[in-house]
Amino acid sequence: MSHPEPSQPVYLAKASALSQSGGQTSGMSRSNAIVDKCDGICATSMVSKPHTASGVHHHAEQDTVIYAVKGRGTVVSEGGSKRVDLEPGDYALIPAFMEHQEVNDGDEDVVWTIVRSGRVPEVVNLTGWNGEPVTS
Repeated sequence: MSHPEPSQPVYLAKASALSQSGGQTSGMSRSNAIVDKCDGICATSMVSKPHTASGVHHHAEQDTVIYAVKGRGTVVSEGGSKRVDLEPGDYALIPAFMEHQEVNDGDEDVVWTIVRSGRVPEVVNLTGWNGEPVTS
């Protein structure tokens, strides 16, 4: 079977070596796992402390897949009117430009693995639902 040579070797991101990424929200910790390694995909980890919520945001042109590792968390979208609850083992797809926020209403940490359709994660924080981008 003939195929092109791989562009790079297998890459391992050890949990103990993950580095905190930008765009933090109080009570949530986002860490880069596999970022800036290939053109079409990147992966991060998110830990949300009990009773916290991210700000309203979207991921520009990037589609996002969430895999729920631990705890029970929620993705809120559609102007705050739709809630999608995730428990361990569940997956969710957040389409590009979908305004949303991550919410942990529970009493334990929520841990999600997040995979996006870009080389580096994009986060566009908004002033609220249907709001303007927040400029820093």
